[in-house]
Amino acid sequence: MSEKQRISDVSWKKWGPYVSNREWGLVREDYSANGDAWNYTTHDTAEAKAYRWGEEGICGICDDFQKLVFSVGFWNKKDKMVKERFFGLTNGQGNHGEDVKEYFYYLDSTPTHSYMKMLYKYPQNAFPYENLIETNASIGKDAPEYELIDTGIFDHDEYFDIFIEYVKESQNDILIRLTIVNKSENNVPLVLLPTVWFRNTWNWGYDDYKPQLRSEDSSCIEISHKDLEIKNLYARESAQVLFCENETNSERIYQSPNTSNYCKDGINDFIINGNSGSVNPEHVGTKASFFIDENFKAKETKTFEFRMSDKKLEKPFEDFEETFSKRQKESDEFYAEIQKGIQTDDEKLVQRQAFAGMLWNKMFYHYNVDKWLKGDPAEIKPPKSREKIRNSEWKHLNNEHIISMPDKWEYPWYATWDLAFHTISFSLIDPDFAKYQLKLFLFEWYMHPNGQLPAYEWDFSDVNPPVHAWAVFRVFKIDEFLKEKPDIEFLESAFQKLLMNFTWWVNKKDKNGNNIFEGGFLGLDNIGVFDRNAVLPNGEQLEQSDGTSWMAMFALNMMRIALELAQYNTVYEEMAMKFFEHFLSIAHSLDNMGEENFSLWDEEDEFFYDAISSSDGTNMYLKLRTIVGLIPMFAVEVIDDEMIENLPNFKKRMKWVLENKPELASLVSRWEVKGQDSKHLLSLLRGHRLKRLLSRMLNPNEFLSDYGIRALSKEYENNPYTLNLNETDYRVRYTPAESDSGLFGGNSNWRGPIWFPINFLIIESLQRFFFYYSPDFLVEYPTGSGEYLNLDQIADSLSKRLSKIFLKDENGNRPVNNQYERFQTDPNFKDYILFYEYFHGDNGRGVGASHQTGWTGLIAKILQPRFTKKEIAASETEMPEDVEKLKS
Repeated sequence: MSEKQRISDVSWKKWGPYVSNREWGLVREDYSANGDAWNYTTHDTAEAKAYRWGEEGICGICDDFQKLVFSVGFWNKKDKMVKERFFGLTNGQGNHGEDVKEYFYYLDSTPTHSYMKMLYKYPQNAFPYENLIETNASIGKDAPEYELIDTGIFDHDEYFDIFIEYVKESQNDILIRLTIVNKSENNVPLVLLPTVWFRNTWNWGYDDYKPQLRSEDSSCIEISHKDLEIKNLYARESAQVLFCENETNSERIYQSPNTSNYCKDGINDFIINGNSGSVNPEHVGTKASFFIDENFKAKETKTFEFRMSDKKLEKPFEDFEETFSKRQKESDEFYAEIQKGIQTDDEKLVQRQAFAGMLWNKMFYHYNVDKWLKGDPAEIKPPKSREKIRNSEWKHLNNEHIISMPDKWEYPWYATWDLAFHTISFSLIDPDFAKYQLKLFLFEWYMHPNGQLPAYEWDFSDVNPPVHAWAVFRVFKIDEFLKEKPDIEFLESAFQKLLMNFTWWVNKKDKNGNNIFEGGFLGLDNIGVFDRNAVLPNGEQLEQSDGTSWMAMFALNMMRIALELAQYNTVYEEMAMKFFEHFLSIAHSLDNMGEENFSLWDEEDEFFYDAISSSDGTNMYLKLRTIVGLIPMFAVEVIDDEMIENLPNFKKRMKWVLENKPELASLVSRWEVKGQDSKHLLSLLRGHRLKRLLSRMLNPNEFLSDYGIRALSKEYENNPYTLNLNETDYRVRYTPAESDSGLFGGNSNWRGPIWFPINFLIIESLQRFFFYYSPDFLVEYPTGSGEYLNLDQIADSLSKRLSKIFLKDENGNRPVNNQYERFQTDPNFKDYILFYEYFHGDNGRGVGASHQTGWTGLIAKILQPRFTKKEIAASETEMPEDVEKLKS
């Protein structure tokens, strides 16, 4: 069976890399009275505390309900603790917020995880925990993060390359290989602790069933759990087996008596301190490790092999090599088909590692807010203050699923708008998983009864841009092409729930009922002059051009879905009409606010701005040029005439609205004028406004970087924007990378850098406009160059600029690695790719979270050739390219 054939068999996905890289410092593990999640569970106490909601580990795997976990710990005999979780700084310790301080790389994975590979670089000298904390605390926000490589710990190649590979022989038979390379010229020791344990489900007062691990053989750990088929963990070489319980060491953490003689950190205590009383001499427990104490000669490579199986095997490693080779070959064959048409090996390497990062960042996410608020029967009742800290309005939320995470260390919780972008790349390799992810957040145990989608666990009530409908339709069309059959059930069920979400937005975020949407995080939490969640002191109202534009986009997305469904059920023609008219109303409001008919489009500057409306009816532009002013581009849809003709009721009612509401019809860009091949355009932008907006966006002195579109105009680098409001001075300066401000409780990291999700939507919008306007619509590119390109060519160029961040240049360097020469030249680093959260607006180097393959994984989609069979993934109306060109 090939990987492509396996994808639709969900049993092959039961086991995967679903273990978090960090469970400490999370909201769901926080039972404090003040909501200080970062300090309630910490890195240093994590080895001794049994978690309530999930588990963490280095390169860990588990089943889809995380009942059993396998991971590996290491000790170089110099560290103060066993390395069994990645270290990083808390939000208060990092000079730019939370920050993982390790180097690990996701190198490969198939969608079913039948083959997986990653690399961890483990130093041979004592890990510089205190150095990293103290130095980052001292350097301030005007400096880049102080990273592990800055400590000099890799200077003499005194580290191990630890390659971890997993292969599935069958759904419940998993082969594990550790290939460890001593990179130094020294003979050095290394302790390996391949570890298996049960997530603690028995201490909370609901189910007292306690599974068991035991061993009567130095090469096998027996696994006994009523719900699991895997029964044994085998080691190729005999080793001492150590046992303890996955239960909190209360004596160590809380200075109170332990309920177990052999606590969660018992194996670590035995390894580090030689405490034989901390491990169970009866060789039973709920956590067990093979204790492998090795010495490595200079430059030596050693291999260690294990197997978790549902079978009782007399010779568990007899077919090991054959199975490994077979699955590796299948992985290569799977991606060879995906990557047909990609020209260079370097592009293939970057794309495959991007896919790998997305697949490795799947995680078992478990959080029942009602139980978390009330506390568990067997535990101390949480303080009453808990209900006032966060999420008390989300008692219905009960999550227990495998979810795509933005980053399993820095963001080991879902973010709803991030996830919408994840699904676009996932749809290229596993559209079923992409659809499943989108459906999850529309279920009643995610979506609030009022229709709001949960944002993220720090505050589920926060607001993200409404891109879910866009992602649903995008994934639907890709899936339809790949399977040659539309999944109408998926589209229809999603549409019904999205109706509730749209209604929530209209009721909650349009305070004045004028179709101008305001307030909230909106994914651009700190791009503005001040906190856009703040209540202004004199009753002023912030009117947001991006909030309104996101809703215009949402309305068009819903209209397009309804038109698609109307081809199968005419009832949906009425819904299509509803959203058509709602879009017109939003478009009208954007240009006609209040009695003065004030517009968020500033004719003088020819740009969209946020505005402040006062209670006396006056309005004032906040003339700060940010990507907020570019977001109106995203509200664009192209419909072909044939579809309109096939829907007579929609056509009739649409015609009536356009004829009887001229004030609305005049704002719709050229709907009555058919474009190339009889297409109609719905957009917030007329051709003139689009060109003027692009003249700003494509200006190298403003938004256009060699590496994409900046979040803030470079104009403010030497001329910061200033505003005095209510006797308070506000100042915004272009900062191309790390923030120089801690505004709004975080980092103002939208004030200059390049962000992939916004760039991706800009590219798609340009392609849609091109689909209507044809090659004759030309724009100067770059602004001031005297050269003119059509919108398709500009979109292609922007894609190349984003790709350039990761690809080798003419000197063999990758801009993403611009901060460190070693990452550019050392063959042990330069071809391992980190997918950062965002990128320096001037030189393209990576900034922020270093494994953000969630939305930066969009590079996989961007690198995919547009003019291949797979990219004709949607109908002519959905895909913006010239169809004849596609087919050629």
